[in-house]
Amino acid sequence: MASDGRTGVIRRKNLDRPDEQRPFPHGTGVLVNLGAMTIGRAALEPGWRWSTDIKPGVGTASCQIHHFHLLLQGRFTVAMDSGETQEFEPNDVMDIPPGHDAWVSSDGPVVLVDIGGNVSDFGLPASRSRRVATILMTDIVASTQTAARIGDQAWKQRLAQHNQVTRHQFERYGGREIDTTGDGFLALFDAAGAALLAAIAIRDACRDIGLEVRIGVHTGEIETAGDNIRGLSVHAAARIMSEAHASQILTSAVTRALAEGVPCSFEDAGERQLKGLEQPIRLFAVEREG
Repeated sequence: MASDGRTGVIRRKNLDRPDEQRPFPHGTGVLVNLGAMTIGRAALEPGWRWSTDIKPGVGTASCQIHHFHLLLQGRFTVAMDSGETQEFEPNDVMDIPPGHDAWVSSDGPVVLVDIGGNVSDFGLPASRSRRVATILMTDIVASTQTAARIGDQAWKQRLAQHNQVTRHQFERYGGREIDTTGDGFLALFDAAGAALLAAIAIRDACRDIGLEVRIGVHTGEIETAGDNIRGLSVHAAARIMSEAHASQILTSAVTRALAEGVPCSFEDAGERQLKGLEQPIRLFAVEREG
């Protein structure tokens, strides 16, 4: 969170100074983490092949990672378990589903960037521990306009109030703050119902101080990485939040099902095709019951 009254901060990482370096036969991978996002770059030598260089350490029949690659150098071939095969060339952008083999098909090295898949899992044993949790993401609506209208000093105070009331509800309902992103929060809950009640309380508390927030809540499998969390479920929660309008709380069907018996009402908000997700997700608007 910016400390000078700005509504957002620019965060920067460099792949030449990675957070993690992961060597493997005939290649090297590097990773940087930006909030919930992980971006990777791989340099692969001629002769590199997933099924010979990576498979023995991973333990699955084929690569089960969903990749979004940008190929910068060399030629790269992917063969799906279904039998579909494609060769890629520099500047190709690749959406590669789980269940594939891949190899360097050029005489020279391949350099590629993973721009949005689950690259943090690449090359790791399939038994790596994961768990299911409920993710809550918030964002202040029209923060720039509000800051311009009330002035920098008043906005700084309003933002501090927002942070205080939001964190109070995390503590009240058993949530764990993971990250602050500009003027929003990412938090984790063990119980779906507690996350939904916290979302309602946060929305109402923010209204009381003159702010409107949008909130997304989703339950799914995550992987913890130090103090951070990773996985497709985190991206899904962010996409769900972005679908909400001012003072609206949206949640997924899976979270709704897990929260049965919690004093909340759910209004069907329709099925949405969210960016980066293969299947549409049915969303529900959440309110306090009664």
